Amino acid sequence: MKRRPVLPLAIYLACAAVYLLLLGARRDGPTPDNHYVHLANSFLHGQLGVLDNSPPGTNDWALYEGKWFVSFPPFPALVILPVVAIWGLATRDAIFWALVAAAAPALLFVYLRFLSERGDSTRGTRDNLLLTGLFAFGTVFFFVAVQGTVWFAAQVVASCLLMVYLLAATSARWPVVSGLALGALVACRPETGLAGLFFTVETLQAFRTRTDDDPAAHPLVRAWRYLLGADFARVLKAHLQLGAPLVSLMGVQLWMNYARFDDPFSFGHEYLQIRWRPRIETWGLFNYHYLPKNLAVFTASLPWIEDRAPYLKISLHGLALWFTTPALLWTLWPRFVNVRMVGLWLALLPIAVMDLAYQNSGWIQFGYRFALDYMPFLIVLLALGRRRFGPGFHALLVFAVAVNLFGAVTFDRAWRYYDNDGSQNRLFQPD
Repeated sequence: MKRRPVLPLAIYLACAAVYLLLLGARRDGPTPDNHYVHLANSFLHGQLGVLDNSPPGTNDWALYEGKWFVSFPPFPALVILPVVAIWGLATRDAIFWALVAAAAPALLFVYLRFLSERGDSTRGTRDNLLLTGLFAFGTVFFFVAVQGTVWFAAQVVASCLLMVYLLAATSARWPVVSGLALGALVACRPETGLAGLFFTVETLQAFRTRTDDDPAAHPLVRAWRYLLGADFARVLKAHLQLGAPLVSLMGVQLWMNYARFDDPFSFGHEYLQIRWRPRIETWGLFNYHYLPKNLAVFTASLPWIEDRAPYLKISLHGLALWFTTPALLWTLWPRFVNVRMVGLWLALLPIAVMDLAYQNSGWIQFGYRFALDYMPFLIVLLALGRRRFGPGFHALLVFAVAVNLFGAVTFDRAWRYYDNDGSQNRLFQPD
């Protein structure tokens, strides 16, 4: 029992070492877009707006009725607040977020090991370490972990919270903790609140009055009978236990929105001082109108070759998800499907749709970073699908690590490898 923390701790230390090493010059001081440091500093002074109403720079600050605000959901500011209380605006936020980022792979391994020990997963320690390494270094999480700036910090914190949520929500073990994690997720990345559907499926599985099933029946009939077999009193109780902290945390966020922008449902993104603000005013933050462009990036954005140095170019919209992590394609052909896997898909698909309907693609990025809103679910699906990790999978894993290492090293440092179009209109290589 005393040795159980050894592997997760080793994973944390290894990831932290790599992430800190790849920070490079970002270790030397505050990042240029340290919005969460400023928000934490405002909180420490009892304010919601930017202190002295004077933001440092013009990148993604919200202006409403002559006052400047950080419009990004606030939970990451609470995470970094104790450090800001000591070092103030001199906080080296990139170092802090890299150390936080290293917790996500460690927590993922803890969850994968938990599923194996329960018999829910057939993966051994080796496979679980492979999947942990895939997440840490073979997905867009790698380049995100070494940025430190506001957009990426939120996704680092959300990734950690998703792991906590999975641990708590599985078999509806800890409904209150699930609600706390889900509430914190909404205060990082609001669309991740849809992950609550996983908890619902887990309660339907955990609390049953009967388990009979007819494999020959129509799938819809089987699903209906499955629902009828749940103990709805216990299911409702678990949801009330989850809902209490979730609603409380969301209530704080709604109050904060109203106090800043006179609208409880406005985070303030519509007040960002950006060139494409008119499209937000026309179409809103989420709309089907944005789906075709975002779907094109998600599925088809690839690097292209030019006839002059450095020869390789990447769109500022980022690379397609399947290209940065091709091993995720294994999730589409599992050898085994159970109720938990259905719950994971039911949770991740609406989150993915919301991201694809957002007013931008994740701009500016190396790869499709919004996938981190559900990436842990995809990794768990790889574990549960029982497809053997043979030479093909290992080759794709090595490819993914190489690709994402390139992104971690070059993004926001070697712009010569990235397309210089700043209009958001050019998705692919020009004709």
